[in-house]
Amino acid sequence: MTATTPQQAREATNKHYELPPELFALYLDRRLKYSAGLYADEHTDLDTAQTNKLHFVARQLGLKGGERLLDVGCGWGSLILFMAQEYGCRATGVTPSGPQAEYIRARAAEAGVAELITLVPGSFTDVEPAGRFDAVTMLGSIVHMPDRTEVLRKVRGLLRRNGSLYVSESCFRDHETYREFSRRPGTVHVTEDIFGFADMVPASVLLEALESAGFSLTGLTDLTAHYHRTIEQWEERVHAARDRVEQVAPGMSEPLIRYLQTANAGWGYTTKHYAMTAVKSRMGPTEAP
Repeated sequence: MTATTPQQAREATNKHYELPPELFALYLDRRLKYSAGLYADEHTDLDTAQTNKLHFVARQLGLKGGERLLDVGCGWGSLILFMAQEYGCRATGVTPSGPQAEYIRARAAEAGVAELITLVPGSFTDVEPAGRFDAVTMLGSIVHMPDRTEVLRKVRGLLRRNGSLYVSESCFRDHETYREFSRRPGTVHVTEDIFGFADMVPASVLLEALESAGFSLTGLTDLTAHYHRTIEQWEERVHAARDRVEQVAPGMSEPLIRYLQTANAGWGYTTKHYAMTAVKSRMGPTEAP
């Protein structure tokens, strides 16, 4: 990988996430959620799929309402705003992006949940969110962090006893595929040309990092087909708004379409997308499944 230190990874990745929100609004859902949706059937639209996914995350974490939640790499705030509005969570988001933080503050004020939202500016490796949390979420963020185990150890330290963790990530389907495809031009275009730094690995590597950090694994869900459909809908929207994309971010439409097509071509063949849940407990869950 071109970037190897946390600082290099952060600087490279920010170039993508600090693009104007108007660009993402042209192809993402109304909440600007930049990860897989969850589709009930072939008629489910993008906004509904993303709402379904956010409720899924809440169920996976066991949220009942009012919990302290930390979202590492909170993007445009879709998850923390939703959990504050729908579940009354006191939600903290970590973001190194100034434009994202500004956007989230404005949306929180509009939604009347500003008092429930806390933003921590900077990279997660460099900041110290205050207090202990009932739950932590990492949706597509750990791939941008060079030292996965160290990041997860830090997450564990921020969780209360029996606190829950949700991680969703795109992965190579196995080690052989990783060795064969990780440096191919299409992969490099996505991991470096688009995201600046993204070290996509097999799911077993993430599971090993969770174990090494002291977590007990509680679940693994295959969401590959759902991310495939999500990106199909993103690409449809980019094509429909290609002129506007060029107005907002000149020269971005072609690499964006290429990124989406490359990502979707690999699902099931070279790549998978998983949701993993874990708990801060040596004994694992105490309630019967």
